[in-house]
Amino acid sequence: MARCQAVASDRQLAAIMFTDLAGFTQLTQADEPLAFKLVEEQEALIRPIVEAHHGRHVKSLGDGLLIELPNALDAVECAVEIQRRVHERNLERESQPLQLRIGVHLGDVQRRGGDIVGDAVNVASRIEPLAERGGICLSEHVFAQVRNKIPYQLESLGSKHLKGVRDPVEIYRVVLPWLANQEGSGALLPSRLAVLPFSNISPDPNDEYFADGLTEELISVLSRIRGLRVIARTSVNQYKSSPKSVRQISAELAVGTVLEGSVRRAGTHLRITIQLIDGATEEHRWAETYNRELRDVFEIQAEVAERTAEALRLELLGAERQALHRAPTRDIEAYDLYLRGVAAFQRTADEGWTRPGVDEASRYFEAAIAKDPRSSAAHSSLANLLIAAMGEVYSRPEVESRIRQHVHRGLELDPDSSEAHTALGNFALQVEFDWDRSEAEFIRAVSLNPSNAPAHAWYGILLRTLGRFDQALSQFRLAAELDPLFRQLTYWQVRVFESAGDHEGALGVATEALARYPGNRLLHIQVGKALLSLGRTEEARQHAAMAAGPINDAGTAIGRAELLALLGDPSEAERLVKSWESNPSEFYIRMNFIAALLTVLGQKDRALDLLERDAREGERSLWIDFRRPIFDPIRNDPRFVSLLKEMKLPTAPPAPMSSRPIGNEAPTGQ
Repeated sequence: MARCQAVASDRQLAAIMFTDLAGFTQLTQADEPLAFKLVEEQEALIRPIVEAHHGRHVKSLGDGLLIELPNALDAVECAVEIQRRVHERNLERESQPLQLRIGVHLGDVQRRGGDIVGDAVNVASRIEPLAERGGICLSEHVFAQVRNKIPYQLESLGSKHLKGVRDPVEIYRVVLPWLANQEGSGALLPSRLAVLPFSNISPDPNDEYFADGLTEELISVLSRIRGLRVIARTSVNQYKSSPKSVRQISAELAVGTVLEGSVRRAGTHLRITIQLIDGATEEHRWAETYNRELRDVFEIQAEVAERTAEALRLELLGAERQALHRAPTRDIEAYDLYLRGVAAFQRTADEGWTRPGVDEASRYFEAAIAKDPRSSAAHSSLANLLIAAMGEVYSRPEVESRIRQHVHRGLELDPDSSEAHTALGNFALQVEFDWDRSEAEFIRAVSLNPSNAPAHAWYGILLRTLGRFDQALSQFRLAAELDPLFRQLTYWQVRVFESAGDHEGALGVATEALARYPGNRLLHIQVGKALLSLGRTEEARQHAAMAAGPINDAGTAIGRAELLALLGDPSEAERLVKSWESNPSEFYIRMNFIAALLTVLGQKDRALDLLERDAREGERSLWIDFRRPIFDPIRNDPRFVSLLKEMKLPTAPPAPMSSRPIGNEAPTGQ
């Protein structure tokens, strides 16, 4: 009996995936070094995606991989993510395409050491060749598990006789949107959804915060639905009170579905009207009016999410359904304070970071915590607020202990909170310089909520810091898909190309964004710097002139002073340095900004003195800018290298970047 139990324990139901590099044999004959380089690239691209979906790379098989995943849904989502990433990569490197076929099956496997064997493995290996280049094929067993659970059409290819398999197996093809688009379909995916800002029709106009906060909360709740991609608030907020039609907004945000509504609050009574609308036809998928008490607001949000999932034919698993009913707090007074904090957070982020704005949001979150100390959402929101404000209005020593307290408390109260993991990832990035922990937390955050655009963006910033430029661009593009009108994303993409020494790439991204926002001063500065690096001095000078005018933020003012100094006019840089030294502004300015100006002015020792003071006083802001070419004159100075080592930053040159900008990047600006 004991022996039978031991044998049985070696068998387990698993999802099996095979990948194969299409055209490998022919490529080997034509260019063997390139063929093997693509094999290595395939494995490097796939491994982190598999790990993020709880899978295991079992072994490599020549030009393909055998992968084991815990269930069919994880396997299909993993396969789609692999092909999406490969598609992005091919847009950037058309001359050396990487084309994969993927097959997925579900069945019993037997473990032998680290390997897996059995009929199920054989079936999966026979399914993979049936996939088109860049495509995914599934067995009927996988289809039965994932139908109505993924936001992609599944198309039957009929029953197939597979070599070595006795009975025919029905095979299904995953209709990937980018392949469908290549075939001429421009349809928007219904599973891409935008929640437009709710209208406040309350008797008291001061209840605007409640409508704004409710919008943010619905975005958060809907993001918990597996297979749904929800556009971030920073993009949808630009349509507040907009006269644009649903069809126009859908086209601009590339969404197939729009949710809009209004809220009327009178004391403790709520009247919430909601419509779910087809973005292309403007037809209502459903509409509802809720006349409830304030205490019922959480049930309303959960019901909206469930009805949305039903309308879009997305099946809710038990755990997901439970997550929809997880409220930020059950204390109505605490919830009201929390929504006020969310609205204040939004305002200061949208209108420019100011200490009064951040302090206001902070007070509301702290008051919500005082009413309900077990509100993970309030702790995590406060932590993310303070992290975002660090380097903008607060110095690091001012807020480090507060961030630490709320980061860990938020995660302790809700280990499955994507926002809490984002906060911890950011804390590990900006405060602890623990790169491995930061990466693990960001990966966990986006696995819990793939619609978490800030987590993707901050993960991209981490990857840029580590010199993994291609991966950084991939994360920024993911963030841009979820938050297409978040202007700061292009700023970071430009910084990636700039850090990699690819000034053509930087110019391409900044120029495309400038076409969207022709009066944006920061973009003129970025274009000017890229042109100057390419030797196009007169054009750079023109953009420096176009960046002149009232500037109300330190980053843009210092950026223009840097550009002018590089063009031979140091007066503005000298004025800013003198002003900072003699009369510090009421707004916090990071010392590395001033150190950059001093470096441009050729005052290397003063720049290094300031960076060392910055580290000594606990700010240590160099991590975010050390890759900028502006610091090249002091990059190899022993004092600069010592600062990098102290902050656990890479001192070796990064690997060359292969990526190039593609169309439809997110615009940037202030």
